[in-house]
Amino acid sequence: MPPLPAAGSPPASLAQLFGRGQVDVVDLTATLSEATPVLPLPPEMAAIPPFRLERLAHYDDPAEISLQHAIHTGEHVGTHFDAPRHWWSGRDGEDVAGVPVRRLVAPAVVLDAAEACRRDPDFLLEVEHVRSWQDRHGPLPDGGWLLFRTGWDARSHSQELFLNADREGPHTPGVSPECARWLAEETGIAGFGVETVGTDAGQAFRFDPPFPAHRYLLGTGKYGVTQLQNLALLPATGAVLVVAPLKIAGGSGSPARVLALVPTSAAFG
Repeated sequence: MPPLPAAGSPPASLAQLFGRGQVDVVDLTATLSEATPVLPLPPEMAAIPPFRLERLAHYDDPAEISLQHAIHTGEHVGTHFDAPRHWWSGRDGEDVAGVPVRRLVAPAVVLDAAEACRRDPDFLLEVEHVRSWQDRHGPLPDGGWLLFRTGWDARSHSQELFLNADREGPHTPGVSPECARWLAEETGIAGFGVETVGTDAGQAFRFDPPFPAHRYLLGTGKYGVTQLQNLALLPATGAVLVVAPLKIAGGSGSPARVLALVPTSAAFG
């Protein structure tokens, strides 16, 4: 590895840090396939179509020299991005194509509640949990992302385990209505990321108001990103999140590739 600059030298560029192997790239994206879990919505809401590939061409077909598929999916399937326009409260906000790219690359912090969620699948993040985290790690990043680690990515291989549903509906962690409102109105974060199927808790259809993460966060021009993987590999602070949804005109959301850039200890000398 090339030596680090001497004291007093200009800071290394991002390209230099990558060239020295001093930045790890962590893939936070779930593989998208026909087995990807999809949230079953209440009967009064439109169903989300699952992901499906339609074969168009294959090398073994007569006269074909390529492999091609058509993609059939809902915007909100797999690891995906929620634009403000996704919810009625953000109807006048940005569609996916209108989101400034600068807001898709931003600092990220991780609040780890995996142990609490293991004990209680209906665990709700409250304002006091976030404030306690800030007492230890500092303020939430203005213009950045709060990523909520629940350990739920370990269930993503199975629709049944991931949704964890019974006759009362899904039982998955999320945020309380008060915390969702507080994050939306009292903090400067750009977005909220989760490992679960959506940014709201499984029982959020029963809350007052229902689906508060969607209502408050998207209603104030913030974003959501869901079904993340590998948050356990990120530090509590110091990562940069790269969220890359498709640039869909009029889109309310999109499957996305989500990456985290994490400086290694060598980057600090």
